[in-house]
Amino acid sequence: MSLKATSFSTPGSLRQEVVIDGRFRLATDQPARLGGTDGAPSPHELLPAAIAACVSTNILMYARTKGWELGAVETVVDYDPHATPRTCAIVVRVERRLDVLQLARLDKVVATCPVRRALEGAVVFSERIEPATGGRPLLRAV
Repeated sequence: MSLKATSFSTPGSLRQEVVIDGRFRLATDQPARLGGTDGAPSPHELLPAAIAACVSTNILMYARTKGWELGAVETVVDYDPHATPRTCAIVVRVERRLDVLQLARLDKVVATCPVRRALEGAVVFSERIEPATGGRPLLRAV
C-alpha cells in the first residue's frame, strides 16, 4: 500500500498546503530570505522531524510490547543538509533508568525506523509535469 501526499500551492507565495493520504494536513513555507514568509517549516525541515517522530514512536511501541515503562522519550535529530553525504546524528533520551541489555535493544530499535530505512535504501523516483487540460481547474486543498 502506497502513501500519497499532495501539495497545493498558495498563489503569490511559496506556502504549500499538504494533504497526506487525504486525511492529514500540514503547511510548508520558506524563510523570508528565500522569498517566503517563514510561516511554516520548509520542506527539508520536515525530514529531521519525520525521523525524530519515527524513532520515538518505534521505541515506545517496542517498549510497550516488552512491558517496559520508559517515561518521557525525547529524540533529537541533528540533520546537516549541506554535508556530502548528508548526515543525521540521532540522540534519544529516556526518562526512566534502563539496564544495559534494554539500552542495547533500544539502540537496535532506533535503526529500524521506517523513515531512516527508506533513506538508507535505494529510492527510485519518477517525475512528470502535466498541464491542466480542457480548461479544467487544478485541484485545491479544501
